Amino acid sequence: MRLSQYFLPLLKETPKEAQIASHRLMLRAGMIQQSSAGIYSWLPLGKKVLDKIEEIVREEQNRAGALEILMPTIQPAELWQESGRYDDYGAEMLRIRDRHDRDMLYGPTNEEQITDIFRSHLRSYKALPLNMYHIQWKFRDEVRPRFGIMRGREFLMKDAYSFDLDADKARVAYNKMFVSYLKTFARMGLTAIPMEADTGPIGGDMSHEFIILAETGESGVYFHKDWLNTDLITDIDYDQDLQPVVDKFTSLYARADEKHDPDNCPISAADLMVLRGIEIGHIFYFGEKYSAAMGATVSGPDGKPVPVHMGSYGIGVSRLVGGIIEASHDDKGIIWPDSVAPFGAAVVNLKPGDAVCEAAAGDLYEKLMKAGLDPLLDDRDERPGAKLASMDLIGIPWQIVVGPRGMDNGVVEVKHRKSGETVEISPESALNKVLANDIA
Repeated sequence: MRLSQYFLPLLKETPKEAQIASHRLMLRAGMIQQSSAGIYSWLPLGKKVLDKIEEIVREEQNRAGALEILMPTIQPAELWQESGRYDDYGAEMLRIRDRHDRDMLYGPTNEEQITDIFRSHLRSYKALPLNMYHIQWKFRDEVRPRFGIMRGREFLMKDAYSFDLDADKARVAYNKMFVSYLKTFARMGLTAIPMEADTGPIGGDMSHEFIILAETGESGVYFHKDWLNTDLITDIDYDQDLQPVVDKFTSLYARADEKHDPDNCPISAADLMVLRGIEIGHIFYFGEKYSAAMGATVSGPDGKPVPVHMGSYGIGVSRLVGGIIEASHDDKGIIWPDSVAPFGAAVVNLKPGDAVCEAAAGDLYEKLMKAGLDPLLDDRDERPGAKLASMDLIGIPWQIVVGPRGMDNGVVEVKHRKSGETVEISPESALNKVLANDIA
């Protein structure tokens, strides 16, 4: 993409309403624009990152055996009245009426909707296990939306729902999602610590939230110091017994503030870390809560009807954009992990109109594009300093800077955004370095 043909409304000044790094940088980098309190339009750069995160989530859900569907944003109130949550959920639920005076709502979650789908089509235990998920926009009418997309009212979420015959089989499904989440977040360059959590309005008696460490996190987190050196990447076959894997990651102490009991903490003060964290995923097992209330039963092996055991599993897809920025930025801007970066590399032409620079920059851009790296060519008629600052701000992993002084000597400058490494080498060597992701 040529930047002269792209829509990238960069801001030089930080808007006053932006209180945390991700909100400041997403506004300054032209990723989002506020539509109303807690509701944002996603501009081209932000949408590219959002799509890459969504695709990683989708790939890992599919690998874990979940089936993708798509449920509506607007749900009938009668489903929530059946489950008993319509009046319990609170003011966060946006309740509406259609032109026929039917009570409807903008879905904050989909347990009732998916249970209705299940009970409408499945009758026998032989159809189990089953896990279905979708990636859809949700709405929760936060009393005080803040921190940009981190605490907005409208957000993109992946929610999956498992159905099993009994508690033991439901635990197998729960463990698959537990491992899937570790793999998902590791692919995004994140260390997401699983912590025992309250179940809240979802219900149930087993729950873990996945938290990344960040200074601006909304929750206090307490964890064993060994978590800082724990490798969360798990190359695991989902057909194996996953309970030992889950046990490994849950045996090391980690609690969010509402679950941490300082008077009965099982680890010493010397081993205890206390930091802030951001929740990016949450998984629940709630058994028969919804199936019993809504009549979602199957005939068991003995032919008798039994309510299915269910779990739900959420990932804040849009929240992850902000979470990654909170975990990976500096005073110059965003530092994207390669897997979610909006562009794989940027070619910066410091002197558009110069024949030599134009030719070198264009050649690098074309070769990077043919190699599948999805490059950005900064061909704007702009000051060199402003161009370089823009590339740092939007966080492109690799920058190849082409200028007349370097061209006189047959070299370009290559910069790796995360490490800060810079080197002057030939254009061909620069291309090879970037394609090989060769960090000194």
